[in-house]
Amino acid sequence: MSSAPAVLWRRLTAEFLGSAFLAAVVIGSGIAAQRLSPGQTGLELLENSAVTAAGLFAVILMFGPVSGGHFNPVVSFADAAFGGLSWRDAAAYLPAQVAGCTSGAVLANLMFALPAVSISGKHRATGAHFLSEVVATAGLLLVIFALARSGRARSAPAAVGAYIGAAYWFTSSTSFANPAITIGRMFSATFAGIAPSSVPPFIAAQIIGGIAAVAIIKALYPAITPSDAAAIIVPHTSDGRVPGNAPLPGK
Repeated sequence: MSSAPAVLWRRLTAEFLGSAFLAAVVIGSGIAAQRLSPGQTGLELLENSAVTAAGLFAVILMFGPVSGGHFNPVVSFADAAFGGLSWRDAAAYLPAQVAGCTSGAVLANLMFALPAVSISGKHRATGAHFLSEVVATAGLLLVIFALARSGRARSAPAAVGAYIGAAYWFTSSTSFANPAITIGRMFSATFAGIAPSSVPPFIAAQIIGGIAAVAIIKALYPAITPSDAAAIIVPHTSDGRVPGNAPLPGK
């Protein structure tokens, strides 16, 4: 059974710090890859994706027990739709996640002796990218909530890291799948950046993917019974209940 949830300020701090670490991992590894393997795009992507997958796994383990380790507004609002988090708390998570990802981008730039803020000029807004973000986001939520609603929440950190690492390669967008990290990546004119003009279509696609995932999860994994719930170890809920899902995160 889950223990009583942490007070809101602790959960918001965890979401801010986790989001900052996530952005630093994604952008920092992108900068390092670009410097270590200049001009070798495939190798740069391999390095960036491998570090992101491993880093995401570690960051979820660090902060998941406090806040659920979302680091992603789509995950937070999906969790609210399933009753695992209040809508008010999901709304509170959003600015913490965006501020964290933005701060992480600045931190990554500074760690590599770049200007603290450098706006990306990397345009990604194409039809293929839009479809990729819908698929990437839907798949991420399916991984998280399918595991949680079937009593396998302990596997979520590893599964989420593995999925994101794979999605770097099977989507043309390299699977942002997260509005907060999309905004954060605007502030780094590097391999991992995204131009401001590409951000709105990416976020729209991520919202659509989230809505589609909620519908699919409700169809495939309907609400579990109280006896089923008793067998699930949930890292956190907003009110101490054990719902049919456990909030866990995304890139």
